[in-house]
Amino acid sequence: MTLRQAQGDRDDFPAGTVWLVGAGPGDPELLTRKAERLIRSASVVFHDALVGPGVLDLAASGARLVHVGKRSGRHSKDQATIDRLIVEAALAGERVVRLKGGDPSIFGRSMEELNACRAAGVRARICPGITAASAAAASLGTSLTLRGFARKLVFVTAHACAGEALDLDWHSLADPMATLAIYMGKAAAGEVARALLAHGLPANTPVAIVENASLPSEQTLSTRLDLLPLAMLACAGTGPALLLIGTAMNHSPLAAAKMQGSDVHAFAEQAS
Repeated sequence: MTLRQAQGDRDDFPAGTVWLVGAGPGDPELLTRKAERLIRSASVVFHDALVGPGVLDLAASGARLVHVGKRSGRHSKDQATIDRLIVEAALAGERVVRLKGGDPSIFGRSMEELNACRAAGVRARICPGITAASAAAASLGTSLTLRGFARKLVFVTAHACAGEALDLDWHSLADPMATLAIYMGKAAAGEVARALLAHGLPANTPVAIVENASLPSEQTLSTRLDLLPLAMLACAGTGPALLLIGTAMNHSPLAAAKMQGSDVHAFAEQAS
């Protein structure tokens, strides 16, 4: 790369600028070329807990890596503190990357950080990334939207404040012609299953559970809606899990190895 090319790469990333960059589901090869360039050009990278280590390895040797991750029940920094750190770094003349797992605009709290930057007069932009649902579908070798089986795709977060029930439109979600991609669904799997069943989604609706999508530690499990709470007991990993619910999941190669009820009960007994 020539000096002119390197300088050209920084035309959209001058000192004092913030980029919210989608780190994708974890596999560094699933980064966009733009995301990789921005990470390599940053002087400071604020990253969350879902960013794969291979992605962080792309940062320049002199760049500061600051962990600001939030995981269920384990918050290293609250949102207001993250906002302040990003703004302070930009005002100090840093080239700031805020690295977020998946896509910043899908359950990534991007608006809070964009608004904080704009209020301080800091230029902030978004570089999109591959979201976990896309990576999970690719791993399963299936489509999230399948003609004749899934006429819509709905992204849902199953995260709720401690002690609060999920405030979702279950009647709308319980559509047999939809695929539901439920993020942060591990802890709420039982509540999700009960609510969808109560609102009419058939008990035998296929469900795919994908943990750590795209990473070497990825695990997948196929079950049905009424057995989802038991199936989750078989997921012993600690990584984030995505639930893909809908008839389209029946057309994944994973469905060929679909668990029967007795198998799920056996896994649940081992895990309990």
